[in-house]
Amino acid sequence: MRQVPFDPFGAVCLFLTLLVFLFLGGNIFLILFDGLQKLPAYFNHVESVFAMTLSIKSACLSTIFCFILAIPAAYVLTRQSLPGRGAIEVLLELTMSLPYIVLGLSLLLLFSMPVGKALKEAGLPVVFDTNGIILAQLVVNLPFAIKLCVMSFQRVDRKMELAAGLLGASSFQRFRTILLPLCRTSLIGSFVLIWSRALGEFGATLMLVGVTRMRTETLPGNIYLNVSANDLDSAMASAFMLLVLSALSLAAANYLTHRSPGRCRYESFL
Repeated sequence: MRQVPFDPFGAVCLFLTLLVFLFLGGNIFLILFDGLQKLPAYFNHVESVFAMTLSIKSACLSTIFCFILAIPAAYVLTRQSLPGRGAIEVLLELTMSLPYIVLGLSLLLLFSMPVGKALKEAGLPVVFDTNGIILAQLVVNLPFAIKLCVMSFQRVDRKMELAAGLLGASSFQRFRTILLPLCRTSLIGSFVLIWSRALGEFGATLMLVGVTRMRTETLPGNIYLNVSANDLDSAMASAFMLLVLSALSLAAANYLTHRSPGRCRYESFL
């Protein structure tokens, strides 16, 4: 039997890989184990229930608005000849790479100007208001939503759309009857994943609306306030809820992706 020679480089890589996974897995296990013990008392706190309710509500609304804007933008980028496409893609990549606290600061400056005052007088306040939470989540996640929709549309063979066009179907008819049905499962998976990202958004929200108990307190904000008040039990319970919701969202997104043609795993992109 031939003896396999010892590979020092492979052994070092394996050792480092084990260290990485032990470290990451240890963090997740700590949140699950410690947070689960603190969970029974979690739902007895009005602040915690408020934070979870506000997080779910704002994440749902911001994700809906995200895809109302992202789907048409992705259609233009993949199905139409657009001058300056390269500049638009660079802008998307730049926005995705910016720290979220920088995006929040830019939103704060923008809506501290007359446009923000006009919206407040019209009954749509943004700064230090729950509307700002939805806006912050929208701005942070919109580039990712556009990118995911572009990936979904690019995986669809255009031959059927071209054939329908030759038979007289309009661009909207081709979009509604061919493109959207073929991308349905991947778009739903993208929606779930963007919803999960919105649920955990904190940096831009902190800059634009702050974190106020029972007003602009989301789940990440609840963790921040509890740690600041040295209430680690409540912070761990909130972290447990976020971890479980994120894990369920990722599992649902990948399940839906595996059901769609030309699939690609979402975690490979995000």
